[in-house]
Amino acid sequence: MRIIPAIDIIDGKCVRLSKGDYDTKKIYNENPLEIAKEFEAHGIEYLHLVDLDGAKSKHIVNHKVLEQIASKTSLKIDFGGGLKTDEDLRIAFESGAKQITGGSIAVKDPDTFLGWIDKHGSDKIILGADAMDEKVAVSGWLEESKEELVPFIQSYQEKGIQYVICTDISKDGMLEGPSFDLYAKIINATEKGVKLIASGGISTFDELPKLSEMGCEGTIIGKAIYENRISLKQLESYILSNG
Repeated sequence: MRIIPAIDIIDGKCVRLSKGDYDTKKIYNENPLEIAKEFEAHGIEYLHLVDLDGAKSKHIVNHKVLEQIASKTSLKIDFGGGLKTDEDLRIAFESGAKQITGGSIAVKDPDTFLGWIDKHGSDKIILGADAMDEKVAVSGWLEESKEELVPFIQSYQEKGIQYVICTDISKDGMLEGPSFDLYAKIINATEKGVKLIASGGISTFDELPKLSEMGCEGTIIGKAIYENRISLKQLESYILSNG
């Protein structure tokens, strides 16, 4: 299972929110590149970079941070937050993203999203399926849609999606453990081949082997790293022992 630390950006700084609420913002570092380099130094290969300003303003904002991390580390970055147009995507890929995550767009403008899969390939486009009470949430989690989570993922899998990041918003940033039941439900309901990336609520190192055994392809870890619940040394040993 891939270990994918998260860096969330507001005003060019590394922050974390609780349950996606912008009023709970806590700044962890003024310089996201420093954190990215520290991840890289501990054997981490992947990074989940979220443009929270972009998610709010509905277009890419913090692409300079992406460019800086991509050009000064060898981390494979998946980038999301406010990507709405072909132009946003062009900027993200030109700034060094290896993959992009589309969430709200997949609900609100499926034609554009499917066009991205056709144009760039399903290895480059991740479906961001974030949920509250098993309903898909959109617009930086500020709105809940009518879409039921599992059928939503199934329908996109039929259209070629391979990678799915699923965050249970009620767990995000709460350090209370991930939604094991929800992930089991998704894995059981989808055809083999969906690469499910668990996100939200990871709080202890012991949860990682459990997610791996369930069949998650990756897990995104945010606040647990920043609050020193899981050390980079632990992640480094996990990566080495599973490499």
